[in-house]
Amino acid sequence: MSEKFSELSPTLTDFIGEQHIYFVGTAGAEGRVNVSPKGMDSLRILGPNEAIWLNMTGSGNETAAHVMENQRMTIMFCSFGKQPLILRLYGQAEVIHPRDADWDQLIGEFPEYHGARQIFRLAIDMVQTSCGYAVPHCDYKSERVTLEKWAEKRGREGVQDYWAQKNTLSLDGRQTGILPE
Repeated sequence: MSEKFSELSPTLTDFIGEQHIYFVGTAGAEGRVNVSPKGMDSLRILGPNEAIWLNMTGSGNETAAHVMENQRMTIMFCSFGKQPLILRLYGQAEVIHPRDADWDQLIGEFPEYHGARQIFRLAIDMVQTSCGYAVPHCDYKSERVTLEKWAEKRGREGVQDYWAQKNTLSLDGRQTGILPE
């Protein structure tokens, strides 16, 4: 029922492009495992072994803390439509902040979002598909605009103040690297 590949095929890349939600999993050496749902127009496949995704400002910043300590990351997609499929991308990730050299090049891959916080680049070392037979059928209604309105209302400075207040430490007390040293 499952298959493993060393890279993404065009068919799997097309599947990713059709999904409205994906999930990112990370963990430090110890402590809590984090799984975050992601939406919006926030993921790009740059090649058969490279993906980037734009992380928006949120209530926590677990992924950044985990990647600073342990670069393992899994991105999971699952079909809620007629054809069942689960797709996982396994690899090593790096976090790119607005202050980093690669930011200006990579941010152009995405629409302009007021709450953009980090970009994560995943070097994919394994791709796995599985059946997805137990995933329910769900209909897509629309994107939520709440997060973008929240960030736009605060402005860039207000969002950065929020980072300083809420995004500098993980749930396990680890640094997230959101603020320059």
